[in-house]
Amino acid sequence: MIRVGHGMDVHKLTEGRKLILCGVEIPYEKGLLGHSDADVAAHALMDALLGAVALGDIGMHFPDSDAEFQDADSMGLLERVVVMIEDIGYTLGNADITIVAQAPRLAPYVEQMRENISAVCGVDVSDVNVKATTTEGLGFEGQGLGISAHAVAIVYKNEELPPSEV
Repeated sequence: MIRVGHGMDVHKLTEGRKLILCGVEIPYEKGLLGHSDADVAAHALMDALLGAVALGDIGMHFPDSDAEFQDADSMGLLERVVVMIEDIGYTLGNADITIVAQAPRLAPYVEQMRENISAVCGVDVSDVNVKATTTEGLGFEGQGLGISAHAVAIVYKNEELPPSEV
């Protein structure tokens, strides 16, 4: 059985924060504002994974009202989501992430982002795609007010688990 999930997230850019995308700290004068490290790309992927297996969203599992998740490492949270889907008998097949930002230029960091995601998700780097795009100056991303990300994930049911354990 194959299932597909889509995730989307948005965070505001602000001074005094680090810019972290797919676990990569990117030099920039602004970072993303959020309860955790605000890794918008990791958040989109987590929502895609949770959505694929009908486990809700990251707000249900890691609420911003919980002090435990203050400044949390989103890659660590992603690892927890991977365990959640594995616990109910699913495995990530592949993931495709699109980061929408006018600046900074992200192309130099894409390969490290792919490697980070593949390592945390336990898949080959060839199963992870990360790309970046601008909005040609349009919208909040184009005006430099924030960054958004979309992710699509395909998961498949592990054949080796008997139906009673799923």
